[in-house]
Amino acid sequence: MNKPLPRVGFVGLGAMGMPMAKSLLRAGLTVTAYDVRSDAINEFTAAGGQGAATLGKVSADADVLVLAVVNAAQVESVLFGQGNAAAAMQPGGVVVVCSTVGPDFARTTGTRLAEAGLLMLDAPMSGGTLRAADGSLSIMAAGPDAAFAKAQPVLDALAANVYRMGAEHGLGSMMKLVNQLMAGSHIAVACEAMAYGARAGLDPAKIYEVICNSAGMSWMFQNRMPHVLADDFTPHSAIDIWPKDLSLVLETGKELKFPLVMAGAALQLFTMASGAGLGREDDAALVKIYEQLLGFRIVDAGGEDGEDEGDA
Repeated sequence: MNKPLPRVGFVGLGAMGMPMAKSLLRAGLTVTAYDVRSDAINEFTAAGGQGAATLGKVSADADVLVLAVVNAAQVESVLFGQGNAAAAMQPGGVVVVCSTVGPDFARTTGTRLAEAGLLMLDAPMSGGTLRAADGSLSIMAAGPDAAFAKAQPVLDALAANVYRMGAEHGLGSMMKLVNQLMAGSHIAVACEAMAYGARAGLDPAKIYEVICNSAGMSWMFQNRMPHVLADDFTPHSAIDIWPKDLSLVLETGKELKFPLVMAGAALQLFTMASGAGLGREDDAALVKIYEQLLGFRIVDAGGEDGEDEGDA
């Protein structure tokens, strides 16, 4: 006989959380969700889910509680602070923390939940909004076997790849920081390269075509530079995510006494962009730092005569 599917509570219906929660619905799971924004709850209920007015209600009946909130402070508030969701859950429930947090915070949170009779998966994800929408994220998870077993239908609905990093909480978060080091640095280099070539008079569309078929190509270049070519910085992944995540990378590097030269440079660029008022724009808007410094626009570069047409 098949085991009954777990009842799922979901907290955080943002750019990633909403498509994740809808993926759970498509997989046939019963999902009750909470968000501070009533319009997000209304959108989710219109898709067939159930909304909850409080965190206590979303967690009380949940066999598995998924957190897709912004940072460690919000995880803390949901579980032990104002939300106190951990106290509302039944013993043996599983908390799946998908937020990007530091490894030490993940370890401490796992211990506190265990003391409350709950299991935890330290389970940050990667893949962006499109892969969240079709249930094909990559999840790098750490926690006890019992937590994986109970949460497996949830993980299967969210991800094409679930990487088991080990039983110790913090290993999933550490793997995510390795990914964020590379992803943030790749975005920074991609923006610099596009601005560099465009400033020299190359056609930005040709830069994109050539790099996507050459050794310099990265997934971030291929994914983000179309936003630059379209001059459309509607946020899919915002600038302000990166000062937070890259700061976590640098903090762990300090603890490990490990030099992080590339991550440090990328952090400064994203911090500059956030300080320049670009924080809520798509992270490809990092190119605007180069445009502002040099007084040109990438979309105007690369005229027929090879001269830069975009000096402002």
